[in-house]
Amino acid sequence: MTRVLILCTHNSARSQMAEGLTRAAAERLGVPLDVHSAGTEATRVKPEAITVMAERSIDLSRHTSKTLWDVPDAQNFEYVITVCDSAAGACPVYPGRTERRHYPFMDPSGGSLDRWRAVRDQLDAQFTAFVQALRDGREVPPSFADSAPVPLP
Repeated sequence: MTRVLILCTHNSARSQMAEGLTRAAAERLGVPLDVHSAGTEATRVKPEAITVMAERSIDLSRHTSKTLWDVPDAQNFEYVITVCDSAAGACPVYPGRTERRHYPFMDPSGGSLDRWRAVRDQLDAQFTAFVQALRDGREVPPSFADSAPVPLP
């Protein structure tokens, strides 16, 4: 099973939404993934993230904010994906077999629910493309701009 870690600064919004969306895409596409998210520091999962994800039938209500060191087997991932510039700069070094990607997304914190939905939809496009690439045996997209998703079957 391929292990994926999604990192952000506080593990409160973007990384949490990306984790839920990646799991949903993997289930929908039949790709066996072990998906985790973490932050460089732990806070709490923001209620707006829970709300906009519930609109997609993805339940984040039991998710907790955690640091990298709270994740099981924290140094053993095939993919480590950062979703904000701060986490990209603070991400630790991983062994040679780990592929790193940086998919930066706007922080929706403090914005309207429409802003949260826009970020959720961008995350969905990015991480669906990521899972599709894994399913199809293609290289995973190097950036958000390079990841126009293939239509779902």
